[in-house]
Amino acid sequence: MAHTASEVTANAEGLKVIYDATCTFCGCVCDDIDLTVQDNHITEAKRACVLGKAWFLNHSIDDRPSCLIDGKPASLEAGYDRAARILTDARYPIVYGLSDSPCEAQRVAVSIADWINGTVDTTTSVCHGPSGMAFQGVGEVTCSLGEVANRGDLIIFWGANPAESHPRHFTRYSLMPKGMFLPNGRKDRTCVMVDVRRTKSAKAADIFIPIKPRCDFEALWTLRALVKGVELDPEQVKADTGVEISVWQDLADRMKAARFGVMFFGMGLTMTRGKHANTEALLALTKDLNAFTRFVSKPNRGHGNVTGADNVVSWRTGYPFGVNHARGYPRFNPGEYTTSDVLSRCEADAAMMIACDPMANFSQPARNHLASIPYIALDAKETPTTRAAAVAFTVATYGINTGGTVYRMDDVPIPLRPAFDSPHPSDFEVLSAIESRVKNILGIRA
Repeated sequence: MAHTASEVTANAEGLKVIYDATCTFCGCVCDDIDLTVQDNHITEAKRACVLGKAWFLNHSIDDRPSCLIDGKPASLEAGYDRAARILTDARYPIVYGLSDSPCEAQRVAVSIADWINGTVDTTTSVCHGPSGMAFQGVGEVTCSLGEVANRGDLIIFWGANPAESHPRHFTRYSLMPKGMFLPNGRKDRTCVMVDVRRTKSAKAADIFIPIKPRCDFEALWTLRALVKGVELDPEQVKADTGVEISVWQDLADRMKAARFGVMFFGMGLTMTRGKHANTEALLALTKDLNAFTRFVSKPNRGHGNVTGADNVVSWRTGYPFGVNHARGYPRFNPGEYTTSDVLSRCEADAAMMIACDPMANFSQPARNHLASIPYIALDAKETPTTRAAAVAFTVATYGINTGGTVYRMDDVPIPLRPAFDSPHPSDFEVLSAIESRVKNILGIRA
């Protein structure tokens, strides 16, 4: 069926099709999904993966009130007023989450944190935060996923399991596509998996390298030495990495011989011993390889718009996450200004949680302190975090009920095409109303 618009009505019974809709479940942000909608319910999600189908087909609009104050239904206006008062009365407020909101809402959240001299942080601080630190220290040789699909002939996954976390990564971007310079698709590529255990993704690999747990830094530094032709002690390499030096030498030779090599890395690298030092080693290895060939590296990001959150916070403050405005200008210091740490030390006296659930996944000291302070929560569904909030807003689901912009894991912005409306306000509407009241309370006329 030919189509020129994002939405095509198929019949007079309310059935409609949204072509090229965007799935915001994971960082792949696939924008080729055709959604069939009947009576405000998605009945088909063509081309979506198993995670995307669950995201779309299980979606239903929460019948909770759009606003709850202290657990009781309230008007949106009353909720905006109470939320603004909580934030402006605080001495150390913190704004956290953002990874499942469109960029337009993220911008407003950063502005609110600036107006109230608070701290703004994203879920990056508990996943790829070490990557953000490494990018600042080493730099990043990067590309788009389109370039990977058209050029990448050596694909390495380090501490990542895309078969389960990003099911369409192989088929759409990294292994299977027939590209401009790879006309035979998978046959033109070599795939290497480096991990501490044999995951489902390892089945798709040509080479699987099982490294010793918590020894990623040593393994990457071994590869750096071999790429530069440094002679190493085989016994020491085996003891440090759990892998024979001949295996690393073979990989180093393959990397130098590749026409366009790509390293995707996941939380198996960033959240193990070494953290940002691990990522720095991988980024440095990538730079070393560019003396011989074209090589790039990309983090395999999880949440639908966590990459957008990093971009928005970076262009507004100069830093990607964990940014404090208490002195009237942005300061960046992971461990000091990141939300889990601030709450664990009982420092914050108010908070705003946006599309996240720290009550379900933070440490017990952090959860205990969050429960003891007044905070605002925005989410499309009821969660442990919304249940304990002083003000809880039920918001529309981005990508399904509201539009906007999100960033794919390769920093490419993608527009959203909502399927149907929600009776609840969007993140952007709620945050804009709160910002307006915050500015009125503070006497800001700008």
